Amino acid sequence: MWKLTMAAAMATACLLAVAPTAVAQRRANSANAKKPPPIRLPSSVRQKTPVSMDVAAVDSNNRSRVRGTAARIDSIVEQGLSQHGQSPNPMTSDAVFLRRIYLDVAGRIPTAEEAETFLQSKDENRREQLIDDLLGRPDYVFNMYNFWADILRLTERPQPNLIADPYLAYVKDAIRTNQPYDEWVYEMLTAEGKVWDNPAVGFQLRDDGQPLTYVDNTVRVFLGTQIGCAQCHDHPFDVWTQHEFYALAALTYGVKTRIDNRDPEYKNGNRANMLISQARDKYPNGRVPGELQRLARANTYRVKETPRQLRLPHDYAYSDAKPKQVVEPAVLYGEIPDAASSQSPRHQFAAWLTSADNEYFSKTIANRYWKRFLGVGLVEPVDDFNGDNVCVNEDLLDYLAKEIVRLGFDQKEFIRAILYSNTYQRRSTAYTLADGTAYYFPGPALRRMTAEQAWDSILTLAVYNTVPFQRPTADQMRGVLDLDMSSVSLSEAEAQAARFKETYFMGPYKRSLRQHAYKGNVLCRASELPVPLPPDHFLRQFGQGDRQVISAGQTSATVPQILTMFNGPITHVMLENGSLIYDNMSASKNPREAVELVFVSLLGRRPTQRDRVEAIREISTAERPGIGYGNLVWALLNTREFLFVQ
Repeated sequence: MWKLTMAAAMATACLLAVAPTAVAQRRANSANAKKPPPIRLPSSVRQKTPVSMDVAAVDSNNRSRVRGTAARIDSIVEQGLSQHGQSPNPMTSDAVFLRRIYLDVAGRIPTAEEAETFLQSKDENRREQLIDDLLGRPDYVFNMYNFWADILRLTERPQPNLIADPYLAYVKDAIRTNQPYDEWVYEMLTAEGKVWDNPAVGFQLRDDGQPLTYVDNTVRVFLGTQIGCAQCHDHPFDVWTQHEFYALAALTYGVKTRIDNRDPEYKNGNRANMLISQARDKYPNGRVPGELQRLARANTYRVKETPRQLRLPHDYAYSDAKPKQVVEPAVLYGEIPDAASSQSPRHQFAAWLTSADNEYFSKTIANRYWKRFLGVGLVEPVDDFNGDNVCVNEDLLDYLAKEIVRLGFDQKEFIRAILYSNTYQRRSTAYTLADGTAYYFPGPALRRMTAEQAWDSILTLAVYNTVPFQRPTADQMRGVLDLDMSSVSLSEAEAQAARFKETYFMGPYKRSLRQHAYKGNVLCRASELPVPLPPDHFLRQFGQGDRQVISAGQTSATVPQILTMFNGPITHVMLENGSLIYDNMSASKNPREAVELVFVSLLGRRPTQRDRVEAIREISTAERPGIGYGNLVWALLNTREFLFVQ
């Protein structure tokens, strides 16, 4: 699709990106010219280490069934195209498919070795085999975690005293085990306890102290419906009334997220306040250590459902009820499943929301995954199903929703069918929602990498081990964090706080990660890094959200992105002595072989004859071959072909 103008790309990239490095090299003492530069990359990323993770695999024996589903998807798409006078795009080349599938499933570009293995394969089922293989790798887990982290607003400290790390690890583990989607969501909506004892409570704790906001966010995430406006008045752009909003909220209003004086654990008063008060008397100037305060407060967060009535607001202005009137709990539409009718209101809410009969539940997840892999949703925005946002292919969305229900909400099998389809494997089309026209999917929409895909791809080029550490789990953290709030003494809390400070207290924890850093950037996949990251971090500059609102990630272009790609430390790491691509280029027998390696490494394809001529000319005219190779790498890194998912 892209025609690479090598000379133009090199001129820009060399001037703005490579020049500082080249100048520094020219100024090096000629007496040391033969000495290899020092290795400045941390040892933890220079050792090729397999990721320790047992990932649920797909069954290669049921490919015929998956092919049948994919064929039905294609048939419905092609009918829609025909109705609008359009035709499907041609199928992609193997090279384009290779890069696309790695970015979409593994969240990164393929290594040169992985690319060569696929490009040289003669297996007629090589595409299906690669899809199945990638779906069973840890890469899939890291990638899909990033997808859900943006939707669920995952951050380690949603509030200063709330420690959510176990919940984040729980989300990642649900992806690893391929937990059925309906079971996973139900578990998050009904979990009780402390987050290190039952990490699923983290979903409820994300909106701690905001019971009405919790309902709004939950319905938006899982039912694709924005009812927030109805919190204050009847929805001006949809059918929901204020009374319906409050009736739904009444189902979850009894959920408490804090231990209080009515709990047995606090029978002798607020233990956290007592511990902190005692500590103020002990420490100079009453300055209680931060880790002690954080730990004591963190142990007051516990999710529990209790009977509690919700009343309409004091300014309720509609004729169907009176201000401050108690609201009877009710769902927005349909019925609460019979099996849940005798359960608590919260369990009734969860059973209704996740029911196979709730078409918004199945349609929303189907639409989210369709957009994730095709670039555009069948309904846009994906979390705002209403009469004004028309579905571009109702038959397809109905089929996809029924299919995920038929699969028992097996997310991986559902994704697999989309990836097997010709629709996914066709050439992409340049399209944005801003065009104002409907997209009928002649192929995927051309799109820029997400921030996480760009970061993880650069790491794939630069280091041997992209996962030198993983985020801590509930099992790892429980022994460090848990306090018995019914009886803990100050000395016991202090001892536990000391362990907390040495391990998971955020400041020391971040400092411990510096052993994996290069020029201040921790070299690990995006899914494992603490968030939110500083605004000047590569991931934030390329559009990773701060996780304060649902799906805040962006892929729009900015000037800081260009400067970061040209001169940022994360791009310089590639040409450090000891980096993966540096070592591979150094081991090449001749310039032709090195050029082949660079193109396959960065773009997943072999160079054209014109590419090869321009590249070898650049290398041969450079002051030293190393500078020429560096120019080539930076030129390709700063092309659209690198940054876009074709």
